Amino acid sequence: MKPCHHCGAAWDGGGKRQPGPRDICGACSAYLHCCLNCRFYEPGAHNECYIPNTEWVGDKAGGNFCDEFEFADREPGPSGAGAGEQARTALDRLFGDAGDRAPESDRLDTFRKLLDDESRNS
Repeated sequence: MKPCHHCGAAWDGGGKRQPGPRDICGACSAYLHCCLNCRFYEPGAHNECYIPNTEWVGDKAGGNFCDEFEFADREPGPSGAGAGEQARTALDRLFGDAGDRAPESDRLDTFRKLLDDESRNS
């Protein structure tokens, strides 16, 4: 599947092998011929691209004219507001829901009391 980097909607292509530099997603109007949709996009690599001699593209989500572009064939990942909510849920599972914890001042008071008790017993 060739999903839009922004919304995850599948690109059908209408018979084209690759989107053009100004083609946009029908669902969210994001550019399709952009670094974030390219199979060579790699944030840790030089110019954030696996192909070492590509020119720097400042706007990774903007349409560009890169000759190396190949639409990434992958499962859609989380993006936008859904990604934030998924991250919050994962953190809550890992550390517990913030609503389950005492306010910061209560936790500090409890910690101070434990330290005072420990120092008195020493």
